[in-house]
Amino acid sequence: MPDSSPIWNLNDLYVGMDDSALAADLAAARQDAVTLAANWQGKLATATGAELALVIAEYERIFESLGKVHSHAQLLFAANTIDAAIAKHHQSVREAGAEINATLLFVELETAVMDDSHVTDLMKTPECAYWKPWLRRVRAMAPHQLSADMERMLAERAPAGRGAWVRLFDETAAALKFAFQGAEVNEAEILDKLSSPDAGIRKEAGLSLSATLKANDRLLSLILNTIAKDKEVEDRWRGFARPVASRNLANDVDDEVVDALVSAVNSRNADLSHRYYAMKAGWMGVDRLDWWDRNAPLPGDDDRQFSWSEAEQIVLDAFTGFDPEMAATAKLFFERSWIDAAPRPGKSSGAFSHPVTPSAHPFILMNFAGKSRDVMTLAHEMGHGVHQCLAAANGYLMSDTPLTLAETASVFAEMLAFRQLVDSAEDADTRRVLLAGKVEDMLNTVVRQIAFHNFETVFHGSRESGELTAEEISDVWMETQRAALGPAVRIGDDYRPVWGYIPHFVHTPFYVYAYAFGDCLVNALWQSYQNANVAGMSGDFVTKYKNLLCAGGTERYDVALAKFGLDARQPAFWSQGLDMISGMIDELEGLD
Repeated sequence: MPDSSPIWNLNDLYVGMDDSALAADLAAARQDAVTLAANWQGKLATATGAELALVIAEYERIFESLGKVHSHAQLLFAANTIDAAIAKHHQSVREAGAEINATLLFVELETAVMDDSHVTDLMKTPECAYWKPWLRRVRAMAPHQLSADMERMLAERAPAGRGAWVRLFDETAAALKFAFQGAEVNEAEILDKLSSPDAGIRKEAGLSLSATLKANDRLLSLILNTIAKDKEVEDRWRGFARPVASRNLANDVDDEVVDALVSAVNSRNADLSHRYYAMKAGWMGVDRLDWWDRNAPLPGDDDRQFSWSEAEQIVLDAFTGFDPEMAATAKLFFERSWIDAAPRPGKSSGAFSHPVTPSAHPFILMNFAGKSRDVMTLAHEMGHGVHQCLAAANGYLMSDTPLTLAETASVFAEMLAFRQLVDSAEDADTRRVLLAGKVEDMLNTVVRQIAFHNFETVFHGSRESGELTAEEISDVWMETQRAALGPAVRIGDDYRPVWGYIPHFVHTPFYVYAYAFGDCLVNALWQSYQNANVAGMSGDFVTKYKNLLCAGGTERYDVALAKFGLDARQPAFWSQGLDMISGMIDELEGLD
């Protein structure tokens, strides 16, 4: 059993919901927003470079303060989604934040429509030149910007519109109960059973997951349909050509690059997932795997349980071997209670690292059950956390990294931890199990996430013609997942409602491709790191990599990658990442 999984301490932010400092910060943010708008709304077009820089700095300061309040509420809610008082507080903060955001919309709206030549002149002022990366991203939205009144309306109604449906999904998911061995368990617990070494337990868990999701599919389909329609309306008014386009813009990545990634992965399904799952079926002594056996431990896997202290040491050793300074940053998360890893009723399933604000520090949430995958999850989220700490020096507006590069930091950390586990393995059988586990994780990150992307693409495209029933959503789900998993995985009617538990479809439509982007990018970076090691230049790579993380949102992915001699616009880039997965499958085939 895992020992002493930690629970975070949020007192670095506020001492509870009733902390007077919280109320004071929220009130000050509201008043300061009103003051800034009164002084500058409608006047930015005539501001000097120095004046615009001062406005942006004050804008950032207000959102830094508001972000602290908002983050605290989000973290409280994630740790206990079934507490009515916490849910009420979270919603109140969201509504206050939406009001303040609406008041300050003019800063981005007026900046976005400035004439290019005028902005060039403003940039001659050193104070304004500092904000160039942020201004570039704001101005990229100009072609899709609505009138000031419409933008304000959208901002003000967000908590009662899309935000309310997200909240309904979260509270519904947290409250779901799954029958298991005569008792009831929560979502995180039933998902954990799908990795049990006992085939009977996996089957019971899979059927229970299916049954509960099926019983709630009317509500879940209503939520998904509503989110999709809301997105379609806004996208149409903003002039986005297709559903993924707004996400690509937010990710600061070109449409054609994402298309190339998706196409590359879809074309390699047979070589990757289909081949691996056929091999795994043979190892398991069956012709085909049932879908609930996809993540089953391999024969020979002793199902080792890692204690929390062991997981901590593995992750810290992995970081230390790469860069001691990054390890020192990671150590702070353990020493200062910045991690909540203990599973419990009402807690959000899954895992995340919340950046909070640069003036504070990130917090990590996960549900640690002691499995090797949990160790990888800890490494993944720690990669995010360390990245967020390193990027914080850029300030609130420019520390935030687009998802594509953000997932690079987390997946690279996973790779470091994986190598730490493999290198410490005492025998060939253990290394084989670890290698297979890594292949499965990569397939989950690349092939499965692109299959999720394909599901979203078809679903959102179909939704434009009208609402889909739960059965029609399940049809899309089955078609896209069969293509990805291949003939060696048996997915019958009991797999049809499983789309219902995927939070990304509701929280952040079209988020999922960022995982595959990050994994393939990391594979390419890892090859560069290995080559640097062989050439005795690992220190040079580490410096470049840390600079990439420290840059936060100040650099586009293409600029960042060029420093490593990589170009995501080239098909060979994605092939390189996928070839690494294929090569690991080749290695496993050679061990048979």
